[in-house]
Amino acid sequence: TEYAIKNIQWTTGNDFTVERGQQQIEEYISTWEIHESWLHWSEFLREEELKYSKRYHYRVRWSIPTRRKPIPRATASVYFVIEISKTKPATLPVEVFFSLESCRLIHRPEQCLFREKWLKDIIENKIILMERL
Repeated sequence: TEYAIKNIQWTTGNDFTVERGQQQIEEYISTWEIHESWLHWSEFLREEELKYSKRYHYRVRWSIPTRRKPIPRATASVYFVIEISKTKPATLPVEVFFSLESCRLIHRPEQCLFREKWLKDIIENKIILMERL
């Protein structure tokens, strides 16, 4: 079976703002095929100045609240980095990367098909750990 990797048209370095970055992350995650019971909350974390670029860090927290448990026992975070090059033309789109909490693998939106299972695994592992403690 073929799976289409969905992406969005990311803003250019010229048009980037912290708020625009957060809006575009919301737009991008809306392309993910995940169940409607998942709720999320996104936030800007920090700006990082590097020699050849500027990086903007965001976090999107995911959970599945229910009637019985409106406050979830655990959440799963996805961390986004939007990078603006200081050497490439500002008319080019920003670079975007994301990773999941407790995972070192870095994903690129244009190369990755997001899996709902990744969020479930993070939450299940946290609950198992809490029960052991």
